[in-house]
Amino acid sequence: MALAVPPGGPPPNPHPAARGPDGQPVRRAARRSAVRVPDLRVVVVNFCQWRNTDRLVRQLRQAVAVRTGAAEIVVVDNNSPDHPAGGRLARLRGVTVRRHTRNHGFARAVNRGCRGGRGAGSPWVLLLNPDVSVPDGFLDEVLAAAERGPGADPAAGVVGFRLVNADGSRQASAGPFPSLRSTLAGLLRPRARRKCRHQGTTVRRPVGWATGGCLLVRRECFDQLGGLDESFFLYYEDVDFCRRAAAAGWTVWYDPVVEVTHHCPLHARRVPPPLRLMTRHALLTYAGKHWPRWQAGVLSGLVWAEAGLRQARAVLRRDAHTARCFGALRRLVGDLWRGRTDDVRRRVRRAARHLDPIAAEQDGKT
Repeated sequence: MALAVPPGGPPPNPHPAARGPDGQPVRRAARRSAVRVPDLRVVVVNFCQWRNTDRLVRQLRQAVAVRTGAAEIVVVDNNSPDHPAGGRLARLRGVTVRRHTRNHGFARAVNRGCRGGRGAGSPWVLLLNPDVSVPDGFLDEVLAAAERGPGADPAAGVVGFRLVNADGSRQASAGPFPSLRSTLAGLLRPRARRKCRHQGTTVRRPVGWATGGCLLVRRECFDQLGGLDESFFLYYEDVDFCRRAAAAGWTVWYDPVVEVTHHCPLHARRVPPPLRLMTRHALLTYAGKHWPRWQAGVLSGLVWAEAGLRQARAVLRRDAHTARCFGALRRLVGDLWRGRTDDVRRRVRRAARHLDPIAAEQDGKT
């Protein structure tokens, strides 16, 4: 039985096939592959700071770059307690939430956030702490800075931006590479200037390293170096990355044109024993990797002695938890010096279990 054809020919197809330059239909898979790869992937590592992360992501989404697909946001959660913000963020356009079942540390979370997905080929990666605030259009400024500065210099691998305190005052955000001498001399300086230095300049300039709290990295540089070194659990992974980048021929820059507010820098917070163990582990890991062995040995001896004094004081105060933490730090020093990596990882993971309330103290303060 023949089908009746209405006068004037068949009706137009309401869903015509897309056609290429040669006039031939384009396969559906090919159309999917034509989806734009973002120019920028933003990675935010969340740990017990869902309110801060939620606020930051919503600020980032005010940029035109997010609405047009030029930038995407990836939130990597290091096994924080469940919070409604996690589900809300996962439903936002241009935002991906990835959750770990254990706290694997900052470096590993960053590496996971930078890899996989539509933006895995993005030419730039921006690392942001959840305890920062950014103005509307911030990501548009970042992309403009990338095109204006690093984009014009193919050797530029890392760019750090200006950080300010909540009152608008400058916050140290870059500096020279740490040495044994500078580390010991830093004990005589205020905490705000022990590791970083104030950059008294209004022009873009080369620096040794810039803080990972707001760090723009060229994808090619990131991939060549294999991402952040995951032997760092928390702190100094940014210093190590910049040092490896410089050794590989990349340049590191400080660009004050782009500015963010950093609300809870480490130097402005109390450092409970579990967090002090993390900072000492990071410094010793950096020293063991980049300093002469005798210098790393001197630092190890000093940290071991410091931990012993703090442990003894805690015993006198009958503070069993603090005494155990500093006892663990002394054993950690020995394990690092002897290269017992499995024991080091176990001690760091054990200390990480006590970080939840420390991190949660900063939530909602941005």
